[in-house]
Amino acid sequence: MVKDFIVEYVKLIAKYPNQISIESNPIDEETTELILYVNPEDIGKIIGKDGKMISSIKTIISGCKPKGGPNYKVSVKPNEQV
Repeated sequence: MVKDFIVEYVKLIAKYPNQISIESNPIDEETTELILYVNPEDIGKIIGKDGKMISSIKTIISGCKPKGGPNYKVSVKPNEQV
């Protein structure tokens, strides 16, 4: 659910929405890392000025997760398959 939300939300922001993919890596029992791969030209839009956009995405995720649910770490990386 969280992965789908992030992908759909970022597609609305990105210039190249068809080049967005996400990878999920469990870090431990309570934390999962979500790596968002985007076109290198879109990284600035996704992170936002002073990191405000990515911080907003993280805030929405933490606010929507159930109490005691998993924690998520979100990273943005360039998609090398461009």
